[in-house]
Amino acid sequence: MVAENDVPSSAADTPSFTIEQVAAQTGLTKRTLRYYEEVGLLPPTGRTEGNYRRYTPDDIQHLERIKSLRDLLGFSLSDIREILSAEDERKQIGAAYRQETEPSTKIAQIDHIDEILRGQLQLIEQKIAGLEQMRTTLLTKRENLERKRQDLQQSLESQENT
Repeated sequence: MVAENDVPSSAADTPSFTIEQVAAQTGLTKRTLRYYEEVGLLPPTGRTEGNYRRYTPDDIQHLERIKSLRDLLGFSLSDIREILSAEDERKQIGAAYRQETEPSTKIAQIDHIDEILRGQLQLIEQKIAGLEQMRTTLLTKRENLERKRQDLQQSLESQENT
């Protein structure tokens, strides 16, 4: 277990969590947490003097976002990386926008954010189109099964009546 004095004093004011605590809270395995950091989905976490990973509430929120995109929406890790990167870029541009005073620069920043949003929407629309296609296929299969059931039911009734 990590001793509290292993946590750097600058981080002592910010709550931090061990990898075990984060795994339990998010439902992700410790291996997955390490992997997400390794492939760049999760920014490198803070470390104790003993080199143990420490996670902040922001890290946990970021992990929950990844989990949601992966589990609930079915995005690949590559798609998730693209979405999170776009969100980070939008935040950076938004911060620069708030500091900017030149209208022409602000317009260019708005245009850039709009371009990013269009890219994200395109990704989501592709996912929706794929899901709609899958839904249509499954509904067609159910209709075919229902027809077969009715045909068999009629055949069974004909046999009983003879």
